[in-house]
Amino acid sequence: MTKSQTVEALSAVIEVDKTTVNKMLSGLAAVAYEAVKVDGEFIIPYFGKLVRVDRKARVGRNPATGESIKIPAKTVLKFRVSKTAKDGIL
Repeated sequence: MTKSQTVEALSAVIEVDKTTVNKMLSGLAAVAYEAVKVDGEFIIPYFGKLVRVDRKARVGRNPATGESIKIPAKTVLKFRVSKTAKDGIL
């Protein structure tokens, strides 16, 4: 679904105008980004959670040449799906 389709569907389900739903989605995103920056995770009830993960530096291989390369440490963002969402979909 696109953002506009999501806003339209939520607007119909909760019976609120599209402008309010759009502001709610933007606010949720802002709160989620800030929470992950500060706490390292943000839980979205019934869906899962966004988690900040620190990856260690490691040695990898260039598949074309077989040459060893150093892969630097970095921070990534992962989404872990909740059991409720898995059960509801699968």
